[in-house]
Amino acid sequence: MGVSDVMRAVRITEHGGPEVLEFAEVAVPAPQAGEVLVQVGAVALNNTDLWTREGAYGRPDDPKALSGWRGPIDFPRIQGADVAGRVVAAGTGVEGSLIGRRVVVDPAIYDTDGPDANPVGLMGSERDGGYAEYVTAPVERVHDVTESPLTDDQLAALPTAYGTALGMIERGRLRRGETALVSGASGGVGLALVQIARARGAKVIAISSGPKIDAVREAGAHEVVDRAGDIAGHIRAAAPEGIDVALDVVVGDLVREGLPLLREGGRWVIAGALAGYDVTFDVRRLYLHNAQIIGSAMHTPTHFDLLMNLARRAEVQPVIAAAFPLDQAARAQEELSRRGHVGKIVMHP
Repeated sequence: MGVSDVMRAVRITEHGGPEVLEFAEVAVPAPQAGEVLVQVGAVALNNTDLWTREGAYGRPDDPKALSGWRGPIDFPRIQGADVAGRVVAAGTGVEGSLIGRRVVVDPAIYDTDGPDANPVGLMGSERDGGYAEYVTAPVERVHDVTESPLTDDQLAALPTAYGTALGMIERGRLRRGETALVSGASGGVGLALVQIARARGAKVIAISSGPKIDAVREAGAHEVVDRAGDIAGHIRAAAPEGIDVALDVVVGDLVREGLPLLREGGRWVIAGALAGYDVTFDVRRLYLHNAQIIGSAMHTPTHFDLLMNLARRAEVQPVIAAAFPLDQAARAQEELSRRGHVGKIVMHP
């Protein structure tokens, strides 16, 4: 399969608004030893794209510093963490049998080689990503999904959103028969949480906005609470015996209001802060009830393997809200930032 020398890509040369997204022709990256070259079939958008572009992550020593996912970005940077496509070339040390196979790329850069490694970098932030016609990836991060009945759009929707969701569920030790609370349930991670928690056999109570409630219920939620109302009161009515695991990407006041709703030994898992980073709560709700607050950043290699098994069997069904051509990346990110959609937004090179 022939590969040209140049490709179309969207990159950022500095932090800022959608105007810093630059559509350009750049050299096709050459796979190094242990890497493959993937022709991108679809790339999904995430909040990480917005926050990396804006430099909104801060640093431990300076929360207001402009930063990528895990530190300063080397510009120019091609954005895009979530890629589905086909392997078209391989570097030295990689078996040629992968060429032509349909794959999903695990976008995480890990701190060790072990199965329980922690992500410390992200494709599209700490290395070039999939807002392009081609992207390279270490062969051990490329998962063969040739036999999956899911579309490229659906497969591209999986890595960050569903990987984050599965990481939250695994770290929160959600078990069959338990009650799970899902915040931000109409977003990419939220819908993934609803689907996976339901598949685990949990009772799922979701929080969403009024116009999106039906879509969240259709995704598998047993009960949906309108975030515009008395959230704590409605959760208490839906789960009078309490919540076992809260799966939270919103945070803000929800933590303070929700912690008293946890059962003994309950777990509150946080993987985002759409409603604000600064939180206050009554710490007695933790130590008097053996409750835990658990931070969860994406997934481990083990979690991602589990996710790919779900994808091969189509046991999750990502919802695609919209698709854009690559040269409309700014418009796609603006649509994402408005949060008026349900599911995932994807782009096609």
